[in-house]
Amino acid sequence: MAANRDQWNSQLGFLFAAVGSAVGLGNIWRFSYMAYEHGGGAFLIPYVVALLTCGIPLLVLEFGLGHERTGSAPLAFAKISRKAEFFGWWPVTFVMFGIVLYYCVIIAWCLNYCIYSLSFAWGSDPNAFFFKEFLKLPKTPMEIGGVNTKILLSTAVIWFLNWLIVFRGIGKGIETANKIFMPLLFFLTLFLVFWAMTLDGSIDGIIAYLKPDFKKISSIGVWIDAYSQIFFSLSLGFGIMIAYASYLPKKADISRNAIWTAVMDSLFAIVAGLGVFAVLGFMAHAKGLPIAKVVTESIGLAFVAYPKALSIMPGGRFFGIVFFISLVVAGISSSISILEAFTSAIIDKFNMNRKFVVTTACILGFLGSIIFTTNAGLFWLDIVDHFITHYGLVVVGIAECIIGAWIFDVSRLRKHINRISSIKMPRIWDDIIRFFVPGILIIIVIGDLFTEIQAPYGNYPWFSIVVIGINWMVLSVIAGYAFTRFHWHYEYMLYAPEEEEE
Repeated sequence: MAANRDQWNSQLGFLFAAVGSAVGLGNIWRFSYMAYEHGGGAFLIPYVVALLTCGIPLLVLEFGLGHERTGSAPLAFAKISRKAEFFGWWPVTFVMFGIVLYYCVIIAWCLNYCIYSLSFAWGSDPNAFFFKEFLKLPKTPMEIGGVNTKILLSTAVIWFLNWLIVFRGIGKGIETANKIFMPLLFFLTLFLVFWAMTLDGSIDGIIAYLKPDFKKISSIGVWIDAYSQIFFSLSLGFGIMIAYASYLPKKADISRNAIWTAVMDSLFAIVAGLGVFAVLGFMAHAKGLPIAKVVTESIGLAFVAYPKALSIMPGGRFFGIVFFISLVVAGISSSISILEAFTSAIIDKFNMNRKFVVTTACILGFLGSIIFTTNAGLFWLDIVDHFITHYGLVVVGIAECIIGAWIFDVSRLRKHINRISSIKMPRIWDDIIRFFVPGILIIIVIGDLFTEIQAPYGNYPWFSIVVIGINWMVLSVIAGYAFTRFHWHYEYMLYAPEEEEE
């Protein structure tokens, strides 16, 4: 089976694909705001510590498991223990029928805004345009309303692009796409950053972004946020990196690829932040406001704050088109990786034809995305995202450490990685995976649960929290368990190569 498995055409192709999965919309609109709120340049201290003690070690673990066990997340875990198979199916299920459903809709918004940038369609009030005219947002999540036709059509375009790329396989599809997407994204981002830095007031924004406030990093909450950002930013717990590593040849530099992936992802986030705050500095200068009055995060940054700046910026139309195209490219490079993680798992388990699996998954995915194209779509997106990322992914991360370090032999995995890698993992890596990383992730879960108990997330009605968020998680658990009940098409696949030889 391993001999017939798809493979990357080159190490560079694999690296670009891994970076493409890691670099997403959050790198552009989440990291910079978090740094600004948590001590500016001083935030780089907990961020780099988190990268070295959690991000890179866990990424090496996922690459190592996928490569050594030669399979998607469900197959890799099933080869370790049949009881562990569920923790391979659960993440690829909830990211395929959860994260990517609404992620494609957000990318579709960006596609719409590429067109809106031509005429500044948002007018003099981008906030009202986005929430009231574009999204038609109601007052509560249960007021679903109708489907937004413009968003539905652009979502169909995004799903078609996902299908077109993954349909063609690893080498001809995902690798080729990322060899185009990643250089293009880096070029566009640098172009935007340098252009933004020429604007009046841009230096004030950059100073606000990077000025260190070492008092803030004495807070435990800042450190927890740094670890959370690293974990989510690197696509850890998705099952993606395990699947991607399974397509590597026998001789593959696991640790170097992991380090390069993590470093490139982090550098991209830091550099993109320069462009974000340069634009915010320009807007503050133009309106005579302090930076704090124009800074916003997440969706508000891209669809409200930036359009405000574009309307008064020299060459704002062109800048807007390039900015939103960058978001589309960053989004698709991540969404195709999620689709591939699920596709790889289905092919491994049932030996189905890739083209049939990808086509079926994309049709079901598009249909699942429809709820997020309704008037209440933003509310549903927010609630589902919160529960999947803050609970699902973190629990899977903890399970990966337990499976990789305790059920499997982590020292054996380290020897495998070191045998084929130019950068050797030290023995302390074993203990980091055994104790430190799961400990940090447990703290994150407990902190989120404690906050949740105090008040419902986002002040949404408890009814909406249960119906949308909790039920979505419960259904994903049931679906993940259901996949484990089917027999593997080839039972011999559950034996690792070393065991077969014995």
